[in-house]
Amino acid sequence: MSDRRNAQILAERVAAAIGERDAVSPFLGISIDRVGPGFSRLSMTVTAQMLNGVGTCHGGISYTLADTAFAYACNSHNRVGVALACTVTYPAAARLGDRLTAECREIHAKGRNGTYDCTVTNQDGDVVALFRGHCRIIKGHFVEGIE
Repeated sequence: MSDRRNAQILAERVAAAIGERDAVSPFLGISIDRVGPGFSRLSMTVTAQMLNGVGTCHGGISYTLADTAFAYACNSHNRVGVALACTVTYPAAARLGDRLTAECREIHAKGRNGTYDCTVTNQDGDVVALFRGHCRIIKGHFVEGIE
């Protein structure tokens, strides 16, 4: 089996292991649409409970979607990565009923550090959040016996 195929299988196994432990994603209705080495695509629908005082999606909700995509992407190599620093910009508001999709990609990874960019779009392709996360690799693995 090729290295690329092995990396894909590993990313899928890690995603399954994370998903078993993740209570936030089911609570918010986040679905894992696709994962791969250094990559994830997750989605969710904005509900009435996610609206802020001005009637748009609370920024913390789209941040959480992006942060969750970041977690799946940065842990996809079966090395436990935790957020070191994250920034987010909101170019447009998400609204009730919007289907949000977060795509996160590994930009740079070396040693114990990684940088990941995540774009959150609505069903029309409008960008509602731009997220950059920096991770730090700590001890541990999600899938034991594979490194």
